[in-house]
Amino acid sequence: MQDTYHALVHHTLPTETRLHQPYTHLAGPLGYDDPALRVMTDLKQVTPFSISPFSSLEDANNKMIIAGVRLLFVTGNNGVILGLITATDLLGEKPVLYLHEHGGSRETIQVQDIMTPANELEALDFHEVERASVGDIVKTLEQCGRQHLIVYQTRSNSDYILRGIFSSTQISRQLGTPLTLAPRANTFAQLNRAIGH
Repeated sequence: MQDTYHALVHHTLPTETRLHQPYTHLAGPLGYDDPALRVMTDLKQVTPFSISPFSSLEDANNKMIIAGVRLLFVTGNNGVILGLITATDLLGEKPVLYLHEHGGSRETIQVQDIMTPANELEALDFHEVERASVGDIVKTLEQCGRQHLIVYQTRSNSDYILRGIFSSTQISRQLGTPLTLAPRANTFAQLNRAIGH
């Protein structure tokens, strides 16, 4: 090998080395006036879990259990988000309604059959979230009646990335108080009004 490369010195792993915890924003007491970013799972720090649209409901459920999450993004081969599926989708009435309409058995249902497609997903703009408080996010979750809110970021006129996720369960845990979720908003306009922007 060329002399331009050098072997690095290796060391014995120090005693009591801990796994890195990416949720640094979870540390310390949390209040409604704190920045919203303190309760957002930042996907620049945490890799989101995804699944194929052709996967079975059992595969989706198992992946959620193993990963310890209640939401999976449904993606195509190129990484583009096709939709999302939640534990509520899997365990609620969606599979029953699908079978009533299409027939078959639960084993034949694919993720794409009951997921919420991307064109129906309502999301928050990261630049607005940067200026929002925890209270703003709580109010948004309560008024739209959702367990999760997703956040996108614009990198150019035609380039968008999924930047973050808000979870009512996580926020409730951090605040130390349960959130009261009303029936969900029906339109993005209602969602937008809920956050006050």
